[in-house]
Amino acid sequence: MTAALPEALGLALEAIDDLKGAQAVVLDLRGLSDATDFFVIASGTSDAHVRGIAEHVMERLGRRGHRTHHVEGLGGRWVLLDFVDFVIHLFHPETRAFYQLERLWGDAPELLIRSS
Repeated sequence: MTAALPEALGLALEAIDDLKGAQAVVLDLRGLSDATDFFVIASGTSDAHVRGIAEHVMERLGRRGHRTHHVEGLGGRWVLLDFVDFVIHLFHPETRAFYQLERLWGDAPELLIRSS
């Protein structure tokens, strides 16, 4: 299923997996939003874990020439990494449950779901 995803998005998913990010979901927003093509939503187990995953994603993609357009919340419970074509949302589990982005974007097809 990941074959249809852009290379940089695949690298980001690998980086999230490297640091044991949990419950990764890719939402296909093409045709639903002009802001970006994909959302990646994943969880860390603590604020430090969320920050570590975010930093690892940025470092890993940066080595391949993919830079973030915008970063928010690097010291908090919700980190947003905007790579223009895709946006990564990394959450502390309680924050993810509160905002429920998957429900808010319920019309978007889920291209990938990883429970680990």
